[in-house]
Amino acid sequence: MVKMKKTLINYLGLLGIISLISYTLAVVFSPFGYPGYNWMSQAVSDLSAQNAPSKMLWNQLSSLYMPCGIVSITLVCVFIQQKLNKTTRRGIYLFALMNWLSCVGYTLFPLSKSGNAGSFQDIMHIYVVTTLVILLSLISLVMIIVGGLHLAENRALALWALLALIFMILGAIGTKSVPRAFFGIPERFSVFAVTGFNAVLGIYLFNGFKGEKDANKNRGRKGYTCYIEK
Repeated sequence: MVKMKKTLINYLGLLGIISLISYTLAVVFSPFGYPGYNWMSQAVSDLSAQNAPSKMLWNQLSSLYMPCGIVSITLVCVFIQQKLNKTTRRGIYLFALMNWLSCVGYTLFPLSKSGNAGSFQDIMHIYVVTTLVILLSLISLVMIIVGGLHLAENRALALWALLALIFMILGAIGTKSVPRAFFGIPERFSVFAVTGFNAVLGIYLFNGFKGEKDANKNRGRKGYTCYIEK
């Protein structure tokens, strides 16, 4: 077996892990700059609201979250050209679109106040940006899972997508069903599911999507032509 020589684009996949670490540090340590913050009942977004006392600390700790995550997922999209099958690729492209929407949308429309003050930017943050982010996340993960059912070499990635999807669904159901005092717990299921899966894709990029590369060599072989889409 020939060992793949890593290029710069592969090493930049590690930015996905740095993004996850930066976000985790912000979620864990920013509450120390917010007296009275209760992580079990309050949303993560409260930590970065415009009036939040923790806003500066949040910005410092999460400074690598968005840029590293965006670079990583964008390079994943570049690298997978002519790799994987069409359904999986499209799922990853949608996941990248979700990341860009999240980056731009939450930057333009941060919460004006911890909680929901009902201002225009709060409405955009909660009901427009967040809704679109959730929908794109769910659709993209389902497409990656379906793509994994079509090709054995994509199955491991599909399992990671399934795990992320389960956490997202648990988070979505939980935030609507648990008492307000525990809202923050299921909400973190959703946000870490997305950030975590972005890191997983970064690791796949670092490793060169090895299994998927091998799958492309099987184009035209009997038993594969009916599964692999160009």
